[in-house]
Amino acid sequence: MNEGLIPQRYAKALYKLAVERGNAEKVYLEMKTVADSFASNPGLQKVLSNPYVSREDKEKLLLTAAGDMVEDDYRSFVRLILDRKRAAFAHLMALAYCDLYRKEMKIARVRIITASNLDDTMLQKLRAIVSKAYPGMTLEFSHEVDPELIGGFVIDVDGQRLDASISNEIEQLRLKLLRSN
Repeated sequence: MNEGLIPQRYAKALYKLAVERGNAEKVYLEMKTVADSFASNPGLQKVLSNPYVSREDKEKLLLTAAGDMVEDDYRSFVRLILDRKRAAFAHLMALAYCDLYRKEMKIARVRIITASNLDDTMLQKLRAIVSKAYPGMTLEFSHEVDPELIGGFVIDVDGQRLDASISNEIEQLRLKLLRSN
């Protein structure tokens, strides 16, 4: 079976259940925490894929990955994927649920990448500019520092990129010089 289809189906089923029970946002926050747990601990996927790790240990691991306050919907979901032997797809299911929730709630993820740390005032100005460009959308901001940009910034909004970095300007100049020869 397609590895993308399984997580999508389970995510849709969980989303539908959570909406019916009025817990879609709570489950979204849990699934975001689960996705972050996988991102910060790559060994988590290996443990869930390991057939020698007990079901109980996998359940504890997935519940812990969701944070302190775990809702019944997520707890039931964990039991379901363990019963169906789909624990290896847990990370992809969390990502699929988050994508589905964001799409339904008109939430866009915004990554601001700068060459150095910005003070809060400057960061707020960038956020205001992005917010003005996406009216009617809820925006989730994150900020990263990448010294390789040399200067300037890059803003990613759900796959759309504004690259106002010095490293990009240097690259564009290099390409222009190559084309002129």
